[in-house]
Amino acid sequence: MKTFQVCAALCLLSGPALSQEAAPRPPAPTLTRAAGGALPVDARGFIHRWLVLEPIPVPGRLTESGVQDALKIATLPAGDDAQPGDGRPLAVNGAQLTWHALDTTNYNVNLYHFAWSLSKPTSNAVFWVETTIDAPAEMQNVRLAIGSNAASRWWLNGAPVIALNDDRQTVIDDGVSNRVTLHAGANVIRAAIINGGGATDFCARFLDEHDRPVTGLRAALR
Repeated sequence: MKTFQVCAALCLLSGPALSQEAAPRPPAPTLTRAAGGALPVDARGFIHRWLVLEPIPVPGRLTESGVQDALKIATLPAGDDAQPGDGRPLAVNGAQLTWHALDTTNYNVNLYHFAWSLSKPTSNAVFWVETTIDAPAEMQNVRLAIGSNAASRWWLNGAPVIALNDDRQTVIDDGVSNRVTLHAGANVIRAAIINGGGATDFCARFLDEHDRPVTGLRAALR
């Protein structure tokens, strides 16, 4: 009798935990693996194709100094071996991570769903994202316009263009760069989204000199 009770207790303690750990989570409902050639931006100019790196644990403070500290921890290595690519592994701060090429059905990319579906941390984390925008011709006086939950840093062709701090919701065009030039052909957007807790996502598009969405662009994966 005692043996049965001990076995039953062990099953109650270990059974559900083991089954929850082993059970795969469903895929993110608004994200699919990118497929096919370059993907046009939508009618409102939003970019739907991105490479997303699995989250990097950081303290999750969202002040300007906290974001700077987080990015020091989550700095991406340099060199050709560190270039993003679908399924490509990358070691950051001792963590083994993978890049994922994703298309979003919404105007925004839901990073919470992305991380949760992979059983990765959704809070106190840095998410690196990148996409390559193909412009049919040189476009002057455009501006990169983004929203993020929460803080974020953005680069265009290697130059920093937008910085958002503090705990915030994703608002369309919440951060807007100075006027920049898109080169004919490939232009690389890279961003770091830093989340303290709860939901996390981002959106991005270009605005022309009259603050109208720029269409006719295509997002590719280099």
